[in-house]
Amino acid sequence: MFAVIKTGGKQYRVAAGETLEVEKLPGEPGETVTFPDVLMLGGEAPNVGAPLVAGASVAAEIVEQGRGDKVIVFKKRRRKNSRRKNGHRQLFTLVRVTEILTDGKAPTKAKAKPKAEPKPKATPKAEAEPKPAAETAPEKTPPASEGTPLFQAPEGQADDLKKISGVGPALEKKLNGLGVTRFAQIAAFTAEDIKRVDDALSFKGRIERDDWVSQAKALAEAAKED
Repeated sequence: MFAVIKTGGKQYRVAAGETLEVEKLPGEPGETVTFPDVLMLGGEAPNVGAPLVAGASVAAEIVEQGRGDKVIVFKKRRRKNSRRKNGHRQLFTLVRVTEILTDGKAPTKAKAKPKAEPKPKATPKAEAEPKPAAETAPEKTPPASEGTPLFQAPEGQADDLKKISGVGPALEKKLNGLGVTRFAQIAAFTAEDIKRVDDALSFKGRIERDDWVSQAKALAEAAKED
């Protein structure tokens, strides 16, 4: 026996034991919902409603409340420099059909699950037992990218390395952690120094591509004139 129901503006063919996704319904997983709009009952003696089958309903159990896959909505107006892009995930309820009812019968109430017995509270210990030294995890030595100095930072106030094109506050902090605090240091970088900094910060040739050395030389000379 099967039924054709209407919910959320759509029609579904259902049978007992089947699961299906419908437009979001109120309720929590495990609760029973009823679909009163039955358009047709199928089987040995089909019954087509006009428009609904009198006294018929379908009972189901909520399995899950979820959201569908993301759909991208893109709108553009020609020659208006107007574009709008939005994402949407449709809410749905996954239900399992439990029974198809006729003649105004009410759905069978599901048996309540027994409540789990509460766990006994642990008795607090008078004094916390110290962990043996063997269980203490060894401290990890941070890699160079996390602040291990590669150079000896000169004494005195550090230069504002953010004046170099391509260096922001976060990158300046990383360079200071490597011991690079002055324009003069960058201006004096050798090919080996550049490679070491590239490896430490995963720059992949950024220093040479942005010509940090020439920029640092110009900034160092300007600082001397000031």
